Amino acid sequence: MDGDLAFLRMLAVYGQEHERDLLRQAAASASFPIEIVEAGDASSARAALAGNNIDIAFLDCAIAPPERAAFISAARAAAQPPFVILTATAGSAAANLSAEEASVDGVVAKPTGLDEARDLVERCIRARRKSQVLLVDDSATMRSIVRKILASSRFPLEVSEAQEGVEALRQIGSGKFDIVFLDYNMPGLNGVETLAEIKRQYPRLEVVMITSTAEEAVAERARAAGAAAFIKKPFYPSDIDAVLHCIFGLRPAKKN
Repeated sequence: MDGDLAFLRMLAVYGQEHERDLLRQAAASASFPIEIVEAGDASSARAALAGNNIDIAFLDCAIAPPERAAFISAARAAAQPPFVILTATAGSAAANLSAEEASVDGVVAKPTGLDEARDLVERCIRARRKSQVLLVDDSATMRSIVRKILASSRFPLEVSEAQEGVEALRQIGSGKFDIVFLDYNMPGLNGVETLAEIKRQYPRLEVVMITSTAEEAVAERARAAGAAAFIKKPFYPSDIDAVLHCIFGLRPAKKN
């Protein structure tokens, strides 16, 4: 996935025409060019996978479980596997997903109106386009380790680095960044102080605090200062992806 894409191709797999139409309308007014491919059942959806490079597939939970599982397997086997997002009606038992469905990229509420559909489409655009990330840590070794973990994420990320808070604020001033991964223990401006200044100047910028301490008080301070998430070292690509799911509003499927 490249940050210079000309458009995104979304596959809407819904048995109801009006639900496909809702996504079609949302895509027509999106902030980024989108091509909608429609399928009324899982069989035709698998055929659409074979003939198109799909970036995101919306899969209706109302489709029978065996058909959903077959589609998910086909999506995972594609040359360029798309994000697969299950959409379920509010209050449905997403926790009862089968083992096959646990491999999807997210489970979200099925949009019931155009505004909700537009919001879902915009969240998926953010998730599939390349996000600009600033990694802030005074340890070059730790920056190298975290960079490798970020590179293994399911989400496309372009990573820049800063070794302390003042430099981070200078780089953030360029306005290019979407997400900051910020170490808690740093000389000069520590992580919480840097976080507070970032949120003062750029309140909409998402900041993830990283620390090696297990103290709950540290996590509480980070959240109180505006951190979008708090992760403890050591962590893994799955931990990063769980955080990004939350940031992009795509709740990850329950893992069995």
